[in-house]
Amino acid sequence: MLMSAALVLLMTPALAFFYGGLSRQKSVLNMMMMSIGSLGLVSVIYVLWGYSMSFSGEGNYLGMFDNPFKYFGLDQLMETKTSGEDTLVVLNAAGSGLPAIVFAGFQLTFAVITVALISGALAERVKFGTWLLFTGIWTTIVYLPLAHMVWGGGLLSNAEGGIAAKLFGLNEDGKAAVAPIDFAGGTVVHINAGIAGLVLAIIVGKRLGFGKHSYRPHNIPFVMLGAALLWFGWFGFNAGSALGANATAGLAWVNTTAATAAAMLGWLAVEKFRDGHATTVGAASGVVAGLVAITPACANVTPVGAIILGVVAGVAAAFGVGLKTKFGFDDSLDVVGVHLVAGVIGTVALGFLAKDTGLFYGGDYKQLVVQIVIAAAALAFTAVLTAVIAFALKPLGWRVDKESEADGIDNSEHAETAYDLV
Repeated sequence: MLMSAALVLLMTPALAFFYGGLSRQKSVLNMMMMSIGSLGLVSVIYVLWGYSMSFSGEGNYLGMFDNPFKYFGLDQLMETKTSGEDTLVVLNAAGSGLPAIVFAGFQLTFAVITVALISGALAERVKFGTWLLFTGIWTTIVYLPLAHMVWGGGLLSNAEGGIAAKLFGLNEDGKAAVAPIDFAGGTVVHINAGIAGLVLAIIVGKRLGFGKHSYRPHNIPFVMLGAALLWFGWFGFNAGSALGANATAGLAWVNTTAATAAAMLGWLAVEKFRDGHATTVGAASGVVAGLVAITPACANVTPVGAIILGVVAGVAAAFGVGLKTKFGFDDSLDVVGVHLVAGVIGTVALGFLAKDTGLFYGGDYKQLVVQIVIAAAALAFTAVLTAVIAFALKPLGWRVDKESEADGIDNSEHAETAYDLV
């Protein structure tokens, strides 16, 4: 589990390379710093009150969050015994022998990468200080409650008081008869980050020259390096969510590989038939789309189902990146086209592909209904609160001035340039 946590932590620097390569030369450092800044701030927040707010098991206020002070600072989790409420507060891991301090470290890395993902929608135009302030507020009032709602026994879980239980009742164990499925973060991470990116892109506004100039990636090898490291780290993300080295982890590992490979091929096929060329950036983007789509489903579909899901997600995301042009919002690095589109597909597709309850495997409509409702609830929750935060920060100023944006945000925000070109 510690190795899985380390792999997931690697994903944030990997994302910095991915996003940095996609940015223009004069903005690459700022783009990378938005990820690295998130890593620093969210890690501190998670240790202080983040874990307790999502997983303390005390409170479940309105089904949205736990007591943020019960395990404030995590001092209470320093014991290493493997039984007892104080060290096994993971609701779906009781009896696993996993110390809560290990689970806290693992979950910390999920919080970090989620916020970092949003930054791609705001490339090349946002003040670094405002971004960090948004990061702290959004983590506290959006990410941590949603993680509790899905994984900590809240409204979007299989708990007795959750939405799924109200839809189709309880089983003999007192849990939802049709449990929502989000094994490793389809709603908590990708739908969450994707819709937040969309809201911010609309509220913050477009880059100078959007729709008039092409914004070409300045370093495609960086993009490929980032995609490769993301794929590597994602095994910790998905297989690690089994909370042990077991058959579930093995299935998640295989499905992650199969879906990602299939999504890359699907994206490249779209490019070849639509544009005449299969591109390197397309391959890297297809990889990420596949990783996103399989995340909620990796332990609940067969390997063949993972391939089907990957192809669908790769094709859909390849078309989804065109939404910003059609609707006129500046999602700079395709957070919406990749993470929101593929995240929704991965979550909803479980209604068809879940190996025990999906329609393609003899199940009825109920799993599909639950997945749609859970996805819609996450979208609404995050969209509303992100908009509130974004408007609240407007008086402080989201945007750098026009001169700084035109000359390059790296120099104005960080007094540095990535390349000393003579």
